[in-house]
Amino acid sequence: MKQMLEEMTNECMTHLFPFWEEMIDRRWGGYYGKMDFDLELCKDADKGCILNSRILWTFSTAYLVLKNPKFLPYAKQAYDFLQRAFLDRERGGVYWSVTADGAPSDEQKHTYNIAFAIYGLSAFYDATKDENALRTARDLMNVIEEKCRDSAGYLESFSVSFGPHPNEQLSENGVMADRTMNTLLHVMEAYTELNRVSPSKETEEKLKKILLLFRDKLYNPEKERLEVFFDKDYRTLIDLHSYGHDIEAAWLIDRTVKVLGAEGTQYDLSHITKTLTEKIYTDAFDGHSLPAECEEGRVLATRIWWVECEAVIGFLNGYERTGNEKYLDASKQVWEYIRDHIVDRRKGSCWYAEVSQDGTPNPKKAIADEWTCPYHNGRMFFEVLKRIKKRG
Repeated sequence: MKQMLEEMTNECMTHLFPFWEEMIDRRWGGYYGKMDFDLELCKDADKGCILNSRILWTFSTAYLVLKNPKFLPYAKQAYDFLQRAFLDRERGGVYWSVTADGAPSDEQKHTYNIAFAIYGLSAFYDATKDENALRTARDLMNVIEEKCRDSAGYLESFSVSFGPHPNEQLSENGVMADRTMNTLLHVMEAYTELNRVSPSKETEEKLKKILLLFRDKLYNPEKERLEVFFDKDYRTLIDLHSYGHDIEAAWLIDRTVKVLGAEGTQYDLSHITKTLTEKIYTDAFDGHSLPAECEEGRVLATRIWWVECEAVIGFLNGYERTGNEKYLDASKQVWEYIRDHIVDRRKGSCWYAEVSQDGTPNPKKAIADEWTCPYHNGRMFFEVLKRIKKRG
């Protein structure tokens, strides 16, 4: 574990974080929105709010975990741009994307996108005690609760004025979903972070209801997995096992229960999270990495950067929860796969977004864009560091 941590520390401090530090747009603010596979920096590309929010969370958390003030200016760069360009102060919420100079580009409102803004703002508040960041996070939570849900749970995509809008951004595999496991997972993550830095009964109650949705609506006990895409009545739309989301959900649900202090209550879903972890280990882990997903019984063998990062955390979490050292070994093996196949050693690059089963990078996938960011890999480092420190 210590060797794995040393390697991760070196990767993040000398490669990952410096790459994103260099992505600052000093002319228009925020961070550049894209670097293509050939390492061409696309300075005129639109800037996604998800990318900006994840950068905000990453550098805020780097300051909190590493106690290094050098990271605060990078967090503030993302915070200032979120406040200036992404917030819709007239209708509420945040835009999906803006132009390079900060004008609204894709004005749709999406629950997932708003959740990540809350996530980043909460960490920035924890790092700086900036009350305006906390107010903005709470205002955005109220937007989600008032405009992005119905009596049965959270909905997905809306027009700029929160009218109907197709959920193109978070629907895949030939379906158009009214609800997704992915959005609920990250609303939970965002609310957990907000409640960690500023606890309230209101947020706690919302988190408890989300945990029950996972238990009662999303978890499939027969297949021992979370379903992914749903209609409004929570009928699943496709036979899909998302390996990355299940291993991610396993440890994020455990974290929410811990932040709530709900161990041993009806909201403790450890029976589900342990099952999810074991199912991924037996069905997906091949001894060194995880394929992306399995649809209709067909495995997509592609290795995706964020799936591998979540496997490192999820298996380490499984080891801590059960004491079974096979999970510890799996965590180490996946890290070594990341180190050897996904970290891009080309000068001026960062990580490959996607590689084939034999480790060949996909040249159609950008090195940085609205989805490819320092969040999953940075969070992997922070989680491993915190867990190893806790063990002494």
